[in-house]
Amino acid sequence: MANLTPKEIISELDKYIIGQHKAKRAVAIALRNRWRRQQVPEDLRDEIAPKNIIMIGPTGVGKTEIARRLSRLAQSPFIKVEASKFTEVGYVGRDVESMVRDLTEIAVNMIKDEESAKVIVKARENAEERILDLLLPSRREEPVSETPDKEKDLEVTSTTPNYQDATREKLRQLLRLGKLDERVVELETASRNLPVIEVLSATGIEEMEFNVKEMFGNMFPKKTKKQKMKIPEALEILTQEESQRLIDMDQVTRMAKERVEQSGIIFIDEIDKITGRESYTGPDVSREGVQRDLLPIVEGTTVTTKHGMVKTDHILFIAAGAFHSSKPSDLIPELQGRFPIRVELDSLGKEEFVLILQEPRNALVKQYHALMKTEGLNLIFEPEAIVEIAQIAESVNTRTENIGARRLYTVMEKLLEDISFDASEMKEKQILINREYVTEKLREVVKDEDLSRYIL
Repeated sequence: MANLTPKEIISELDKYIIGQHKAKRAVAIALRNRWRRQQVPEDLRDEIAPKNIIMIGPTGVGKTEIARRLSRLAQSPFIKVEASKFTEVGYVGRDVESMVRDLTEIAVNMIKDEESAKVIVKARENAEERILDLLLPSRREEPVSETPDKEKDLEVTSTTPNYQDATREKLRQLLRLGKLDERVVELETASRNLPVIEVLSATGIEEMEFNVKEMFGNMFPKKTKKQKMKIPEALEILTQEESQRLIDMDQVTRMAKERVEQSGIIFIDEIDKITGRESYTGPDVSREGVQRDLLPIVEGTTVTTKHGMVKTDHILFIAAGAFHSSKPSDLIPELQGRFPIRVELDSLGKEEFVLILQEPRNALVKQYHALMKTEGLNLIFEPEAIVEIAQIAESVNTRTENIGARRLYTVMEKLLEDISFDASEMKEKQILINREYVTEKLREVVKDEDLSRYIL
């Protein structure tokens, strides 16, 4: 993270997202400022708050993808939530604090995976030993009788360990070479059948559920059940168990909380759906209540989670919305002030669609080419065909509902429907997609506006 300058961050985002340079620039600066804050003297560090961002733009222009790719670049805990799913405190539903609890859980799993990778070699060795114990149980020593044959008995039992060690090493070699993969072993695994209890409360169903599970987990003893499975599957399960034993969960929890507090990113989608106006009545009044509940989280507060108290002062919040029937100024003034950076994303047209189909690492043309290759088919798209696909997508967006780049998915799926269905039985191993093919397959659907609404 320390080596990524804003220009390098934009360069990485360009590999997956076409256009939207203003939004990329804003998030690149926000990410770099996190690293800068860590270099500031400690007495001033806590005073520097993150500059939260509101992205304004229609659906399908890359708002969510920018935030998701940013979190992967920074290796930060990231969660995407929809503002419309939350309810005001006092109503049945999810409260806004649940987003911080979920983010903390994601961070714990992230740190756990990182720590597991560090101890995987030792865990694998321990798992191997347990498999060998199953394949070659240790032989019980026979009681030595007080007879004249005592010396003879001692001599026999003393040679047994050497024989077992040699056999164990042979089995170890066979195990590593994969020659025992078809052998079935009986493994004892932990099994907990906890009662399912849901408690509705203003603090959130999720937190109460965790507490109930912990309470009953401590009250009831661990149950084990025996399962028969092949050695590779048993080795995987035992490796996971050994990893859990080698990891210090207290340290994992501390690191996870710190990572959430210092580098967590929460992406709040559909924030325009909770804007309220004075003319709204009835259930819409609770929209402003959600904003009021959201305010302390964004401002900086302490949230209780199952892993301890988590501060939200330095979590980066990125909000997004189309704002078709409302505008950012419809948010309550206090919340507006907590999102000082506003970026408008551009609508996508034919030129952007042509680039989206070809250039990103996860481009649709590359995806379909790879999918058909698994059937032994070589799918070739001519440049004119790609331009025609982009033109059709733009035309349908203009005449019906503008859903941005997501329209390309429906157009491509309709275009290649017959090939995808017959691919496994096709004798021809090379298929050329040209402009005539695209026009023929999509002409009727594009021409009929009613069909376009339901199919594309």
